[in-house]
Amino acid sequence: MTSGTDTLEELAYFLDLTVRSDKPVVVVGSMRNPSTLGYEGAANLLEGFRVAASPEAHGQGALVVLNDEINAAREVTKTDALRLNTFQTRGYGILGVVDADRVAFYRSSLKRHAAKSEFDIAAVTKLPRVDVLLVYQGADGDLIKAAADAGAKGIVVAGAGAGATSGTQPDGIDYATKKGVFVVTTTRAGAGRIAAGRGGRGRGGAAGPPPEEVRRRIAGEDLAPVKARVLLMLALTRTSDSR
Repeated sequence: MTSGTDTLEELAYFLDLTVRSDKPVVVVGSMRNPSTLGYEGAANLLEGFRVAASPEAHGQGALVVLNDEINAAREVTKTDALRLNTFQTRGYGILGVVDADRVAFYRSSLKRHAAKSEFDIAAVTKLPRVDVLLVYQGADGDLIKAAADAGAKGIVVAGAGAGATSGTQPDGIDYATKKGVFVVTTTRAGAGRIAAGRGGRGRGGAAGPPPEEVRRRIAGEDLAPVKARVLLMLALTRTSDSR
């Protein structure tokens, strides 16, 4: 399976949640074209094989191996358009390294994945539509409404800071949740956790929005917006019940 490095982190996280096995799944790539001097794809591929063969990789879920480093699929993100060290885990650090003498792991990801994942997509032919929308100064909530009207079952809001919205976006979120759309708040900052109750709570009067609408507003924790989208798509294959 190929995707290019631009969407590698999404593919890796999807595999992390859907390959229900403790066998290692290793995703590799290259930042340089095979026709250019210094092409590192072959070296990354070899290191990927070495990681997959390592007993310590068993049960670690999907792993991303580039530039002599091992990162967890859930945590890794592409941080630079061109540099070889683009794939990094901000805040938590790498799982391990691939050196000449051996593959060395230093920690594990504690989040549920692989054999412990609840997602079984063997009979799924199409994933539910989930859109990602960005917060910026004076952002218009009409884009959120348009996504809901176009058939989105979920919307991920890449919020400012710790999940703040702007402009008329809260109105758009109110509109979407009333239509039964799930809205997940994440951060565009590149790192950080969104706590429950942050972002787009709506202005439903003194009493606030109805409980079922509140339950459709979900804090994205520390997931990047594109990974929150992957998780929400898979979650919607299991249930659309807000409870």
